[in-house]
Amino acid sequence: MQKKKLGFDTLLVHEGYEPDSQTNSCAVPIYSTTAYAFENTEHARSLFMLEQDGNIYSRMMNPTCDVLERRVAALEGGVGALATSSGHAAMVMTFFNLMSAGDELVSAKSIYGGAVNMMSKTLAQLGIKVNFVDSDDPESFRAATNEHTKAYFIETIANPMADVPDIAAIAAIAHENGIPLIADNTIATPYLLRPAEYGADIIIHSSTKFLCGNGSAMGGIVVDCGSFKWLGNPRFPEFNKPDPSYKGLNYAQALGERAFITKLRTHILRDIGACQSAFNAWVTLQGLETLSLRMKKHSENGLAVAKFLQAQPAVEQVYYPGLESSRYHALAQKQLPLGSSSVYCFDLKGGRDTATVFCDSLKLLKIVANLGDSRSMVSCPAVTTHSQLSDEQLAAVNIRPGTIRISLGLENIEDILEDIGQALKEVEKM
Repeated sequence: MQKKKLGFDTLLVHEGYEPDSQTNSCAVPIYSTTAYAFENTEHARSLFMLEQDGNIYSRMMNPTCDVLERRVAALEGGVGALATSSGHAAMVMTFFNLMSAGDELVSAKSIYGGAVNMMSKTLAQLGIKVNFVDSDDPESFRAATNEHTKAYFIETIANPMADVPDIAAIAAIAHENGIPLIADNTIATPYLLRPAEYGADIIIHSSTKFLCGNGSAMGGIVVDCGSFKWLGNPRFPEFNKPDPSYKGLNYAQALGERAFITKLRTHILRDIGACQSAFNAWVTLQGLETLSLRMKKHSENGLAVAKFLQAQPAVEQVYYPGLESSRYHALAQKQLPLGSSSVYCFDLKGGRDTATVFCDSLKLLKIVANLGDSRSMVSCPAVTTHSQLSDEQLAAVNIRPGTIRISLGLENIEDILEDIGQALKEVEKM
């Protein structure tokens, strides 16, 4: 009998865990352990050779992390997932699983500034070249593709400008060239958008943000959608030749749709070690149970504040895809029918000085580098999250000295608007 497909909210609460036979605990336990006892030497050998599933060492797998991985994979429609120590760790290890010195990545240029810096500096030091292109033009990905290209990278709602790329169009170009599309779905979350349904092959989250939702636990997640054809793909010899670490295992041949996520765990995580702690996974699971409820409120507050800002004389422009005036509105209606989340930017007239007065005048909203929290917060990207970018790079992604990034939380909308309103009055006095 085919197992009934559970609804999204049910998966949030139940997927990946059944009460264990010894304690019958309804809640997921925190397995705070480094190691696991093997039944005998043969059992240990078979685990190390990947001949059977099981726990070896918590640098590679942990029962609490396993529940989180199974749950997020189910929410995104993937075949498997891997929990990491941070969103950046999820990105770096994904790149390492696909690329080595001499390879190239094509990335949207409108993405998180820390990611731009990591790609343009650290990956470059390792001999990996990144070509940044305009995600508003899918054909720019094709133009930047050559025989060394190993992946395309986008953010489904870009941080901080809330650009919305046409995922299906970019995925089609990627697949024509035998290249996987990596989609960072941190700001949208699988409640608002499931990139796999538009052709994404690998999905990344900074679970520090909306998945956890309360700003108390660092983490990242990589989801393998199981859709990419690794077998026989000449771009990926590492997936199609024997791995001496595992007695000649051929990932693509032996593991099929789970080739990427298995290699990520048993090769890259094994050697890099950027694993998520059991405690952080447990904290994230607590937040995850209310994801759909929170994302509805986040999106409602995001739209209400965007409309409010749009009517203010001190505000020059609001970049929110949920507004009818946004150039991404039609695409957002298609890809984000349940809402456009709550992270975006707006420009104040007058530049850096007015941005400083505005931020320093806020009382309820805090100046914070994080986003996706239950608390509302702001930052000035040019001097914080994107401070490592040059003036030319900032201009290329439309970030100005007076640009404010806002992340709307779960507070009463009246209180949020009152605080923003009084801060804008201080700006108008200048």
